[in-house]
Amino acid sequence: MSSKSVKVLWAGSLNYIAGLKLQKILFDRHHQKTEKDVCNTLILLEHNPVYTVGIRDKAYTVKEEERLKELGAEFFRTNRGGLITFHGPGQLVAYPILNLKDFKQSVKWYVCQIEHMIIRLCANYGIRAQTSADTGVWVDDRKICAIGIHGSRYITTHGLALNCNTELSWFDHIVPCGIEGKSVTSITKELQRNVTVHDVLPLFKSVFQEQFQCSLIEYPEKESSKLLKNCTTP
Repeated sequence: MSSKSVKVLWAGSLNYIAGLKLQKILFDRHHQKTEKDVCNTLILLEHNPVYTVGIRDKAYTVKEEERLKELGAEFFRTNRGGLITFHGPGQLVAYPILNLKDFKQSVKWYVCQIEHMIIRLCANYGIRAQTSADTGVWVDDRKICAIGIHGSRYITTHGLALNCNTELSWFDHIVPCGIEGKSVTSITKELQRNVTVHDVLPLFKSVFQEQFQCSLIEYPEKESSKLLKNCTTP
């Protein structure tokens, strides 16, 4: 195991704007070096229902935005890669805030690491997952994990969303990731038994450590409480 350390922060259930604020706080620390020991961080959480679109998604007009909001979800335009997707309860969202100079200075390499990590995780459940010409991780033509990242001077934000026991009907109202003719699945659907985010968390941490050759260190409770308070306070 490498000597590289990554702090892991379980943020619980957050609305999307709080998740963005949390990422920005940790991202800024890398660039501003405001703290003596700036550390790479893995944020893990579940979002309240929200539809998000990436920088290339121009099709979603204000009218479309209002239609989706009427379903009871929030709607945000973001600076990540990828097209429209849904985040919500039952989905494990991971936002690695990493300085790739500590790993490998390649965004392409980073995305490949995420894909292989999720494929390895699925294999542990007996699910045969794979990559395709389309972004993300798939089980045949069913997407089980969405990936959309942003990098600035090799500092990463955004990340991935793995469907554990997500209510998949939320995806019926959009063309997930802008890809026609394909569907969405979850670990629960593939196994035909309920598998929650908390069931998946230990395995996710394990495969992350193996894939990125690092050691995960739990965020100290006092630090994490302060961070979460800062990102949830209006």
